[in-house]
Amino acid sequence: MVKKDVTSLAKERKSYLLAKRTIDIFGSLCGIMVLCFLFIIVAILIKLEDPKGPIFFSQKRIGLNGKEFKMYKFRSMVSDAEERLKELLKYNEVSGAMFKMKDDPRITKIGKFIRKTSIDELPQLFNVLKGDMSLVGPRPPLPREVALYTEFDKQRLLVTPGCTGLWQVSGRNSLGFEEMVELDIQYIQKRTVLFDLNIILKTVLVLFGSKDAF
Repeated sequence: MVKKDVTSLAKERKSYLLAKRTIDIFGSLCGIMVLCFLFIIVAILIKLEDPKGPIFFSQKRIGLNGKEFKMYKFRSMVSDAEERLKELLKYNEVSGAMFKMKDDPRITKIGKFIRKTSIDELPQLFNVLKGDMSLVGPRPPLPREVALYTEFDKQRLLVTPGCTGLWQVSGRNSLGFEEMVELDIQYIQKRTVLFDLNIILKTVLVLFGSKDAF
């Protein structure tokens, strides 16, 4: 019954979707222009610490209706981070189909700073501009995470994923996977333009005290 209700709620009014996309385009363009100097500084610092590694990190993520896309971030880990993941899975600090490790040895020095401040997420503004993501929505999962999803969990894929969302402003990594799914479903049920704007405002406030970010 929940699946049916959420599926019908995901088919939003055209007016809301148009307004949301307009906000996404305007917001991402403004963000990129305002933060361009910060982008340059971060890029230089990443290169100074690891000249051979790339500045940006792209990763396959799952978006709306299960569609795969490449999500962009500033690189905050060593170049062979994915290869070293298998040996670290036993240290996972969150439940369910996610991996989080507070003292992850793969994270670089500049990486620790940009993760703590969520600066590493800023290149996702280009994903928003492209339409792969929205400013607000569920966190885009990895393919290996989706492979472990139940039918209930897959309801997260009914809407466009976002840079921030209800989960991020409600505790982020202090919450488990099941709680994240519940919050994402709440968002799908309640989402409106005002609700999206409220989450964006809360995200800005959370960033000033981002103790849960890792």
